[in-house]
Amino acid sequence: MPKFSLQSILNTIAKNFKDDPSKMLIVTGAIGWGVSSLAQIGAILFNPKISDKEKSFLIPQEMSDALVNIASFLVITNSVKIFTSKLFSTGKIAPKSVREFLNKNKALFEKKIGKTDLNLDNILPKGTDLYDTYSLHKSLGTSAATVSAGILATNIVTPIMRNKMASRVQKNYIEATSADDLKLNKQQVQRPQIQTQQYLYKNYNSDLRI
Repeated sequence: MPKFSLQSILNTIAKNFKDDPSKMLIVTGAIGWGVSSLAQIGAILFNPKISDKEKSFLIPQEMSDALVNIASFLVITNSVKIFTSKLFSTGKIAPKSVREFLNKNKALFEKKIGKTDLNLDNILPKGTDLYDTYSLHKSLGTSAATVSAGILATNIVTPIMRNKMASRVQKNYIEATSADDLKLNKQQVQRPQIQTQQYLYKNYNSDLRI
């Protein structure tokens, strides 16, 4: 069996995320949402002060909230990450040294700047100061955009979507509860009538039978 240690975990993280810190931000953010949601569900599930009827409503609501939180976070942050990365790789956003390199090679790249068929990751010579400068700016720019997208998703988009879904779930719960209560009330009203009819039939004068 493989041995797990802090060093092996750190090595795995470094191997997978050293060239793309923004990816680590997205993964850790999604994990954080998941752990937070599980903790919230557990707090409801194991709270003896909350009735089973309330749990049957609150737990599905928390699960739907978790789904909305994680999905919207991943979609927004990953979309912004891809878009920002493309801006750098196509030369639309570039540090001064890269811009000078593109200007020196206008015949090759001028008409391609900003278009998807230009990828500076494959064009700039690796192991040079030019590529290192480009890679650093791209990493910092993409990470900053991802963090901004995460803040937007967490504080604006997900609360709006979560409130809409929670409102819908609550409405369905209230309607279902009201229907059950109405059904119960009808049964309670009808039962005395059934008992009264049985009582009258029981004492009905049998001499009138043909």
